[in-house]
Amino acid sequence: MSQRRVAGVPPDPPDASPALPTDRVYEAVYAAVIDQRLPPGTRLREEELAQAFAVSRTVVRQALHRLAQDSIIVLQPNRGARVPEPTRRDGEHVFDARRVVECEVVRRLAGKLSAAQLAELRALVAAEERATRSQNKQEAIRLSGRFHLELARLSGNPIFLRLLEELLPTTSLLMALYKAPGEPMCVAHSHRRLLAGLERDGAGAAATEMRRHLNEIERSLSQPASPAVPALRDVFRAYRGGGT
Repeated sequence: MSQRRVAGVPPDPPDASPALPTDRVYEAVYAAVIDQRLPPGTRLREEELAQAFAVSRTVVRQALHRLAQDSIIVLQPNRGARVPEPTRRDGEHVFDARRVVECEVVRRLAGKLSAAQLAELRALVAAEERATRSQNKQEAIRLSGRFHLELARLSGNPIFLRLLEELLPTTSLLMALYKAPGEPMCVAHSHRRLLAGLERDGAGAAATEMRRHLNEIERSLSQPASPAVPALRDVFRAYRGGGT
């Protein structure tokens, strides 16, 4: 596993870009997979990415190798890099793992979050609700992932956080492939119920609510879709600049 920058949340483009060019490319591709700007199956051509980020192909190659090591993309001999296309069986494995990790996360957090931490989580849910109401799909997806990552960060176990950072991109790709158009990645009111459980209920009840929430997401997967594949220069326009 490569040493991914563990910030606890996906970056807010374009202002939060890391200083190093390789990190900048890595984080931008990671975020684009999470918020479904890079659909499953998208080819990640080195030359296009180098132009999109105004960096060398060497920098792009280094970032792609790190992304492949972290299972965010796949690298195939003589075929280059592409965004994975997870199967429904892959989805079963992902949600099994998420239930193990995230149910334990909320079990540990139940009744132990400070007023400030609860307020921060409520602010994330409120922002997700605003994005959903305004039909800003990409922002709603990003905030949903951020909510789950923030819970993992608050657990104090960096391994939980790292595991979830690796599971979220595949979850997002599954949503792009199998979720009915127009439905959000998570339902914000489910996040509100989770918060209420963390604040007032015991560890067992909080874990039960998280399991119900993840089961709800998994059940929403339906028929395969065919997302449109965008031009890389358009996907990463906001990240262009800096580094060689």
